Amino acid sequence: MQSNKHYLLFLLLLFIGTLFGVAQEDQIIPLPIKAQEDTIVAPILLVNPLTSNIVKDSVSSDSSTVKQSVLLDKIKYKAKDYVKLSQKDQKIYLYNEAEIYYQDTELKAGIITMDYVKNEVYAGRIKDSVGNYTQLPYFKQGDNEVRPDSIRFNFDTEKALIWNSRTEQQAGLDQLGSDAMKVYAEITKKENDSVYFLHEGKLTTSQDTVNPDYYIRIRKAKFVPKKKVIAGFSNLYIADVPTPIALPFAYFPLTVGRTAGLMMPTFGNDPDRGYFLQDGGYYFPISDYVDLTLTGDLYTNGSYGFRTQSVYSKRYRYRGNVNFRYENLVTSQKGFSDYSRSTIYNLQISHSQDTKASPNSRFSASVNLGSSSYYQNSLLQRNLPNTQNNTLSSSISYSKTFPAYPSVNMSLTATHSQNTNTENIEMTLPTFQASMERIFPFAKRDGIKKGAIQNINFQYDVNARNSLSITEDQFFKSGMFEEARVGARHRLPISTNFKVAKFFSVSMGGSYEDVWTLETFAQRYDADEGAVVRDTISGFDRYNKYNLSASIGTTLYGTFEFGEDKKIQAIRHVMRPSLSYGYAPSFEQFYDEYLDANGEVVQYSRFTGTLNGAPSLSRSNSLSFSLANTLEAKVRDKDSTALKPKKVPILSNFNISTGYNLEADSLKLSPLSVNGGTNILNNKMSVNFSAGLDPYAIDNNGRRIDTWNIDNGGSLLRLTRANVNVGYSIDSKTFGKKEEDDKGEDEENPYDYVAQSGGRTDDLFGQADNFNDPRRQEEERNRKGEDVENPIYGTKIPWDFRLAYSATYSNANRQDEFSSHSLMFSGNIELSPRWKIGGSSGYDFKNKGFTLTQLRFERDLKSFTMRFNWSPFGQYERWYFFIGIKSSILSDLKWENRSQ
Repeated sequence: MQSNKHYLLFLLLLFIGTLFGVAQEDQIIPLPIKAQEDTIVAPILLVNPLTSNIVKDSVSSDSSTVKQSVLLDKIKYKAKDYVKLSQKDQKIYLYNEAEIYYQDTELKAGIITMDYVKNEVYAGRIKDSVGNYTQLPYFKQGDNEVRPDSIRFNFDTEKALIWNSRTEQQAGLDQLGSDAMKVYAEITKKENDSVYFLHEGKLTTSQDTVNPDYYIRIRKAKFVPKKKVIAGFSNLYIADVPTPIALPFAYFPLTVGRTAGLMMPTFGNDPDRGYFLQDGGYYFPISDYVDLTLTGDLYTNGSYGFRTQSVYSKRYRYRGNVNFRYENLVTSQKGFSDYSRSTIYNLQISHSQDTKASPNSRFSASVNLGSSSYYQNSLLQRNLPNTQNNTLSSSISYSKTFPAYPSVNMSLTATHSQNTNTENIEMTLPTFQASMERIFPFAKRDGIKKGAIQNINFQYDVNARNSLSITEDQFFKSGMFEEARVGARHRLPISTNFKVAKFFSVSMGGSYEDVWTLETFAQRYDADEGAVVRDTISGFDRYNKYNLSASIGTTLYGTFEFGEDKKIQAIRHVMRPSLSYGYAPSFEQFYDEYLDANGEVVQYSRFTGTLNGAPSLSRSNSLSFSLANTLEAKVRDKDSTALKPKKVPILSNFNISTGYNLEADSLKLSPLSVNGGTNILNNKMSVNFSAGLDPYAIDNNGRRIDTWNIDNGGSLLRLTRANVNVGYSIDSKTFGKKEEDDKGEDEENPYDYVAQSGGRTDDLFGQADNFNDPRRQEEERNRKGEDVENPIYGTKIPWDFRLAYSATYSNANRQDEFSSHSLMFSGNIELSPRWKIGGSSGYDFKNKGFTLTQLRFERDLKSFTMRFNWSPFGQYERWYFFIGIKSSILSDLKWENRSQ
């Protein structure tokens, strides 16, 4: 028979291969197939061990069939030292850097034994010359990777038995990145592609794969790669020491991406409110574009709070978040004298539109409103900087541009400003703004404009508002709009400019305004009541006004040369003087009269008290003068290779301005206003100042009189006010090399936690206490990495220091006092790559006391982080201790304690 011929040929090849001892390049070794007795052999699978291919030989067969091997693809293998074939054991041995590839399965190890009868493979380690085990097996099937000490794998069933396996699972992927969970097990049984059973396993996120500083010991568990680990009794070990933190069963999600789940609360005790649970809740990943986080607090005395946060984002379209926080505060217990109850809330909305989404329209929102005492009285005293914030502001706007000539810009805006000290709220609901681009009627659109005629231009804009000023008690109440003011202002400015004698720039123009309102106020004297009565007149009303203006200015340059061999080679002074004139007539046609109690005529305008006020009754005819100065020096560069000297600003700006009223019968000269600023010490220190100087004297009541101050026995100019602000920032890089400074300036932190949380971008008012926030953890990881080790000797200690000084002097009525005078400072020192201390404080020279003070201590414990914040005195005296796992997967493994 034909099959018998093939079988004889196979025996002949086998005899030749055995005779030579080692298979040649073209040797074909059959992979035997278990066949039933007295049956005709089915197609035979042949394997070439050196070319690492399994091939199929075509044979004839009758209607009888046999069970064929389930090997569906080529098995490729190789080894560095040798490939040994054992016909007796029916096995293939691969030694040193052995590798096997079959479909999506990849196996690498020091030694591999393949049983081609059972279709099984065994892989293990080998010893080096000093007796240490090397070349641990590496097993990969699909996207799953395992690094065990040894493994036994069956190609038919794809089941495996693994000893001391180690695998890494990326999990917890969110906006900030992902964390890797390491899974260890003494014995692992691979049931199929998606299910593994573990015996004596460990779960950890530690970077140390040999001796993790912590792990969760699991006795038995079911492991589904990239999905979950379901375990029996589990408890936490720290440095191989068991802790009492244990669970009878546990569930560890390992999914890549956002998944719904519980958020574990923080336990504690408050002397005023009893025991509490804080920050417990649930997370909902609603879709790929939006999520929802619900958290709450519960106190045994009845206090509670809840918070909702939703973050949404769509690439190239928009992104934003909505936060709402509400708290019911109960102090003490009912029946006690100190019992009280109050509610506070806070709403934050942020929305930004990508510029690519719609070039000609844009919608944005930034909302921060709520109870004025929210940050001061909240159950969660977390964000220390926000307790010093005296203003809450909001803005929601939509803008649209019509690009056709002449282009028109329109916007609709709602604003809110709330003073947390006075609890006054100013709102505009809404403001409509529209403007048309500047038109030059006597010049070509794309041509060069020359002379006064061609430079004549005009614009048009309109501003309409619904404005109201209320207190916090009136907010969201039915009568909050009773005092609202509605009005609109149309403005049409016309101007031109030209040169005179080449060096003088002249501008001339005027402006016309038309003001609309929906209500006015009439006044009369009521003899029966003995008071002036004000009546509201509803209905449309308007007035118009106009003004004329002209100005002339020039620029003067002065350079003082000292020589190129000097350190300061030259000083350059630039002056920009400007003289302006303004005129506006009296608009007495919009004024009425009534007789007061003495029979005297009193003039008033029905537009007084409206949104845009009333036109002026007196004529304006004034001159104003201003002088802007800049002063800079050319200094020889310390770098000898520099071709040009450095420009160092001495005064970035120094401005002087005053005015003269031609219509006034006295006190015609306005006070002299002075302001300026500069940056010194290589831009590390900024200095800004301003002052007011009055040439007139004052009487005993503090009123200005038409007498020169110098004629009244004083100086030429009387100092009425002064203000100075100094900011200074320095760090360890200041004294380093220039390349290090440049690198530091270019670095940006995309996870600026303090800025995102609504506080100050510096730490002069302290740092937030919310150590659980993953944004803060990611910020630390980005700043210095998680694999930093403490060096034996540290030659550089990073540090930074900030200082802010502010003083305001008032002397308008001879009070001769500092209305505010304070110094604030903050700094941080990294004693080692894992130790950081910092602090912030200040001193109020006016009130003679320290400002908000905070001391900070941080310790990086590799897998753990430990922080302690302490405000030792003052209104916000408290402390906060936290230690917990960095990884967001196991962030619920923490311990924190705080004072209230």
